[in-house]
Amino acid sequence: MKLLHWLRTIKKHFVHYDPSVKILISKTNLLHNLKEYQKKYPTLLCAPVLKSNAYGHGLIPIAQILDKQQLPFFVLDSLYEAMLLRDAGIHSKILIIGYTSADNIRHSTLAHIAFVITSLEQLQEVANAITTTTTIHLKIDTGMHRQGILPHQIPDALHIIQANTFLSLDGVCSHFADADNPDATFTKSQIVCWEKAVAICKQQCRSIQYFHISATSGALYSKQISGNVIRLGLGLYGIPASSLYSLDLKPVLRMQSVISSIKHLKAGERIGYNGTYTTPSDITVATVPVGYFEGIDRRLSNCGHFTIGTTLCPIVGRVSMNITSIDVTQTPSAKLGDKVTLISNNRNESNSVEKIASLIQMIPYEFLVHIPQHIRRTIIEH
Repeated sequence: MKLLHWLRTIKKHFVHYDPSVKILISKTNLLHNLKEYQKKYPTLLCAPVLKSNAYGHGLIPIAQILDKQQLPFFVLDSLYEAMLLRDAGIHSKILIIGYTSADNIRHSTLAHIAFVITSLEQLQEVANAITTTTTIHLKIDTGMHRQGILPHQIPDALHIIQANTFLSLDGVCSHFADADNPDATFTKSQIVCWEKAVAICKQQCRSIQYFHISATSGALYSKQISGNVIRLGLGLYGIPASSLYSLDLKPVLRMQSVISSIKHLKAGERIGYNGTYTTPSDITVATVPVGYFEGIDRRLSNCGHFTIGTTLCPIVGRVSMNITSIDVTQTPSAKLGDKVTLISNNRNESNSVEKIASLIQMIPYEFLVHIPQHIRRTIIEH
């Protein structure tokens, strides 16, 4: 809470501050992607996954856009994230899907919060600790073997819940481990396990409101499972989580900066740390005040691109901590202060999230969540 107080104290000093590195979040694209899934799966509720700073897009800005969309709940990882949203005035229901200690659950005073219970031991600890009504979702381990109540433990878990008047079982959930694999063998085995678990839970507790195992990539199997919610993650942000099917998704995030200097170099000059790039001819080089601290991966050195307008500008030399050099020879009108797109929201461009992640052998999830939280996220309409 001291951090929140500190943030509120300094916030007023940044009202008129124009940062040289910005992240632009398209409200139009975000809502478009949500509607694409709602049209594709009209019988299912879409619960947006906002954990890990909304996959790097900005927890509070994304929540502000979605808060009035009448969604079942927002999916977060931690009670801390929930505190941030409530402090920002977000009213939507929240499901905390990550582990939360019994002590933190007992002391939480946040309204409209549900906690995922990830083991029988945690369930027992929570049941022993709480003194007020606590809403939970029970996670079933259907084969991923990472979190969840094992199938043979379900009767014991339901007994603990039904014996405690403070526990309110609002949902049952699980998670596909391999839903993006064209070979559906393992996913189908999880579905069999899930269906058995759902049948037991429905028989023993008829008041359960939500059943969910599908995240973005698992939505493909929605007609084969007993469930009424999709946990919508990467697809919400306009990036396909599976190649097995396609929707008209539009990337939500664009990152931009400015040219901070320009110089003309002769052939044979070396650029950057350790001189890893030697100019093959006379070129014009611009610096951009962004580097691996701002999320521009060092592996993009000498192989990545930024764009100025529609022109690709190769990264030359090593990406530094806060500076990257680019070849702007093909944009002779480039000048100090011109806008530079670091991450494009056009998936066909070589500096889109998908293309960058592929180039440096990362998954889009990993690349996105490495974009630092301190960079300002600005909501734009288009």
